[in-house]
Amino acid sequence: MVLTGRTALLAALGALVVGLLLPSWAGIGAVTLPVLLGVLVDLALAAPVRTLRLDRSGDTAIRLGESATVELTVTNPSKRPLRAQLRDAWPPSAWRPGTAAAGSRHTVTIPAGERRRLTTLLAPTRRGDHHAHRVTVRSMGPLGLAGRQGSHRAPWTVRALPPFTSRKHLPSRLARLRELDGRTSVLARGQGTEFDSLREYLPGDDVRSIDWRASARRNTVAVRTWRPERDRHILIVLDTGRTSAGRVGDAPRLDAALDAALLLTALATRAGDRVDLLAHDLHRRGSVVGRSPNEILPAFTNAMATLEPALLETDMRALTSSALRMAPHRSLIVLITGLDARPIEEGLLPHLPLLTRRHEVVLASVADPRLDDLATARGTVRDVYGAAAAEQTRADRRRTAERLTRHGATVLDAPPATLPPALADAYLALKAAGRL
Repeated sequence: MVLTGRTALLAALGALVVGLLLPSWAGIGAVTLPVLLGVLVDLALAAPVRTLRLDRSGDTAIRLGESATVELTVTNPSKRPLRAQLRDAWPPSAWRPGTAAAGSRHTVTIPAGERRRLTTLLAPTRRGDHHAHRVTVRSMGPLGLAGRQGSHRAPWTVRALPPFTSRKHLPSRLARLRELDGRTSVLARGQGTEFDSLREYLPGDDVRSIDWRASARRNTVAVRTWRPERDRHILIVLDTGRTSAGRVGDAPRLDAALDAALLLTALATRAGDRVDLLAHDLHRRGSVVGRSPNEILPAFTNAMATLEPALLETDMRALTSSALRMAPHRSLIVLITGLDARPIEEGLLPHLPLLTRRHEVVLASVADPRLDDLATARGTVRDVYGAAAAEQTRADRRRTAERLTRHGATVLDAPPATLPPALADAYLALKAAGRL
């Protein structure tokens, strides 16, 4: 049984008035008894809560930053009308700050034997699965003095996918891809290109592309045009270890890595290449292998949604072994990890030759743009010390990148906003050079 504030207020006012007019226990009882009877009648007329039937429908997956609509259908099978206040509970991460109270509470009236549909708008603030908790229903009587309260389980899950904010860079990279594909301009010759057609020689063309036999059969000099080979294999390896948990701005480095991986996946798929995914720290955390072009991007976003940084050091030996098993033939391996000196020197460098011996390797890292601001600050002693530490950090990252480059890897170190297009440009540059 639930007593409302209205019940307590009526009882207190009644006792006060009667106490002034009839200062005796009999007068107080004369007021308390009607209120008590009203409570009992209200409680008897309130619709039962246990027999309610609750069903859900609506969105099951959205991109982070968008809103999800989840509908809750409440059926009242009893013979009494339901006048209720309902709370649809979800975890705090399913709402924007300050909106949970307004979005989860509903007031509803359902006649006997009918149903009503309630809509809850969710706005997740974190990637991953958000599960509905219990639905609490408070059924009130017609006088509003008392009621019944109970909870029901109505399971539902909404998955918040990576936002893919770098999608805005895709049209410009696709235009460059069309140029590389020979539709608007001619490619340079390389080991990863294949013959496309013949055309007339133009100033600036590579003389190595001249087809002398074809030129002898016509009055002009003919050159071969080349286009990138398709159906190349690309393996994107996400380091989900300790370094991926470091925050750059308001998000961990892993979120920027996911965004860069999605842009590269979308671009490489349109180029006709095969793309696989591996997420690894101490153990394999997830993988996507052998999907068709239409399935790759949805499969990647779905697998990435539940990835979280692990606060432990990545086992680079196990990561390298997993990557080699997933890429038995020559491939482009894109490793998105940190550039911290100690993990690279002790973990990756001893095993990097196993990758570069057979594959083209690109290592991409998320840089913190605050280092540039700290390095230029000179106002106070604190600023000078901060600038020295920032400059030391940047120098360490440069030295680490140089060591990786000497071992045959292409290194990218860019802030979260510029890393996705930089990685896409590196992929296009490898295509144009015939290295892929």
